Amino acid sequence: MESSREIELEGHIIDSGIMTRVFDKVLDMGGNFEITTFEIGKQKQDISYARLIISAQDDEILENILSELHRLGARMPEVENVLLETSEGDRVVPKGFYSTTNHPTFVKFEDNWFKVENIEMDCLIVVKTEEKRAVCTPLAKLKKGDCVVIGERGVRIVPPERSRKVNVFEFMQNTVSSERPSETIIAKIAAEMKELKAKGGKIAFVGGPAIVHTRAAPALAEIIREGFIDVLFAGNALATHDIEYNLFGTSLGMNLDTGSLAVGGHKNHIYAISEVIRAGSIKDAVEKGIIKKGIMYECVKNNVPFVLAGSIRDDGPLPDVITDVMVAQDEMRKHLLDVDMVLMVGTLLHSVAIGNCLPSYVKTICVDINPASVTKLNDRGTSQAIGVVSDAGAFLPLLAKNLKK
Repeated sequence: MESSREIELEGHIIDSGIMTRVFDKVLDMGGNFEITTFEIGKQKQDISYARLIISAQDDEILENILSELHRLGARMPEVENVLLETSEGDRVVPKGFYSTTNHPTFVKFEDNWFKVENIEMDCLIVVKTEEKRAVCTPLAKLKKGDCVVIGERGVRIVPPERSRKVNVFEFMQNTVSSERPSETIIAKIAAEMKELKAKGGKIAFVGGPAIVHTRAAPALAEIIREGFIDVLFAGNALATHDIEYNLFGTSLGMNLDTGSLAVGGHKNHIYAISEVIRAGSIKDAVEKGIIKKGIMYECVKNNVPFVLAGSIRDDGPLPDVITDVMVAQDEMRKHLLDVDMVLMVGTLLHSVAIGNCLPSYVKTICVDINPASVTKLNDRGTSQAIGVVSDAGAFLPLLAKNLKK
């Protein structure tokens, strides 16, 4: 005999493609569905409602299907309170713990719904029973005795829906193509950034050293100076090569004005790091007049915070680089609070790292010359990311130009 369970869906489930994804998921996983109620909104602002019976040949298959549908926003008509279990030790998860998505999430506790704070993907939900709060908690922050949500009972998520207005994110439809009209896309991104900043929104920038290598650093410095960036995320390389370029005119020893290797230029990035170490920090080097222009200079002069996360391949590194990756994660999360848009340019690893910490409603644009880099970001869970296949040296100067219009 087949096992079956009733689910319901509500919202803009048709034009957001959620219904189609539900049907496909059920069939792909060997189940069946029967639609018992389907109320379709008559105008674009109206929501729709559907109730379905999902069936499968046994309980195990059915539970697997329901788990996947839960991540698309499906819920049981009768919702019970969440099931909680205490952690037996620091960073020790209870069996069957609920693993978060990056969508807005709510839990039902003592017959009341609570929004899960600081949501991001692949974490746990800890319910602070005395404080009546639910907090998204990375494994590294789990403490002995924390009350962890088990299973999907009493958990509700709200996946992103198609925007009600036409903007750059509506225009690009979350796909990756090198054949899109780049100038049109960049103009739309610039318009979106200006509109967001006019409303008091917060924009983060994630950058790699290709920005310096392709001579796009002055454009990024201008964008920061004009007040469009609120926080910069990068590694040792972007800051080092930006400072090297502004001290010696080279990047990894290459003279960017002539395209030729400078004599002894392979040592310049070490000199640059050493000069900053001698000064004490990037900020000290700016204030002492050692660094007189560039990306890091504009961050210091315009009070734009930056988080430089280290890696095992770093030279030096600069004194501002955070070499403990867990400390770097904490700093990233702190500065990502209330971010409305993230621009990622020329760095796959830092883009994936930031993407893993972002809620799905944050507008995310990933720019890379390699289409596979943009696709990988989506595959790693940052499904809201828009891909722009472009060289940093072409993208940033054109973006700066459009922002000035």
